[in-house]
Amino acid sequence: MAKVAIVGCGAMGSVYAGLMQRAGHEVHGVCLWNDHVDAVNANGLRVTGASGDHTVRLASMSTTTDHIGICDLVIIATKAFDVDTAAEACRPLVDTHTVVQSIQNGLGSPERVASILGPQRLAIGVVGGFGASVPEPGLAHHNGMEMVRFGAFDSLPKFALEASAEVWISSGFTVKLFEDTDQMVWEKFIMNVAFSGTTCATELTIGQVMNDPSAWAVAEACAREAIAVANAAGIKLDVGDPIEHVRALGSKIPDAKPSMLLDYLLKRRGEVDAIVGQVAVQGEKYGVDTPVTRTVANLIRAREAGYVETTT
Repeated sequence: MAKVAIVGCGAMGSVYAGLMQRAGHEVHGVCLWNDHVDAVNANGLRVTGASGDHTVRLASMSTTTDHIGICDLVIIATKAFDVDTAAEACRPLVDTHTVVQSIQNGLGSPERVASILGPQRLAIGVVGGFGASVPEPGLAHHNGMEMVRFGAFDSLPKFALEASAEVWISSGFTVKLFEDTDQMVWEKFIMNVAFSGTTCATELTIGQVMNDPSAWAVAEACAREAIAVANAAGIKLDVGDPIEHVRALGSKIPDAKPSMLLDYLLKRRGEVDAIVGQVAVQGEKYGVDTPVTRTVANLIRAREAGYVETTT
């Protein structure tokens, strides 16, 4: 069994932690939400949804990494804008044998983790189809667990990548390993772009967006702009018709509210810059016009400006 630290033990991280601890791994959760930490320490971590209904006692749950020590696997599951701080906090957890998995929405996070912890121990992670949330402190719920993918960021040895993936497999996740990490990231990124901004702007679930012609028109246009940028960048997409791929994944979690919508409902900062906003950034780089994603991102930024300063 492995010693695992999950830094960013919010909705998604709590699902990972619950299933890995249930499988017998020694799991240490790190979360800055004091109420969640207190509830898990008092009553255990309860995970409900696609994996069943189970409550586990983590090896530890805390707001810091100070007490954990060297780990076999460190999973950084924070929001993209917290990656630098999280990576710095992970320094005491890693040595030459530790594998670090950076799992964030959008683009750019693994590069920032690598600059702090080193590229040689880093794996890029992509997950999707979970629809995870924390309905109340101490409880994580997920609607599915469709996509778990990993690839080496740079020079992580294949045996180390496979060993880190085995922790997930032994915990009930279906894992696929990729050599082409650009393909891996962008196949997920297109779905994020389609649904994150649209659900956040409309307050609709994924299924409601797909069933509403006006909302779906915006979601599809966002996805098509991301696809155009990927094509211009020479990114391979091996999913058949990308729009049908987006709809197929979305149809598996119709009741899900993506994290950007959940953040808005809680009046917290969302990942608009890492997801929807990145389409325009990459579009400028490759000479692709992206008017729809640019507009959606700007609308979300304008709305966030009314509350982010008072909650960060």
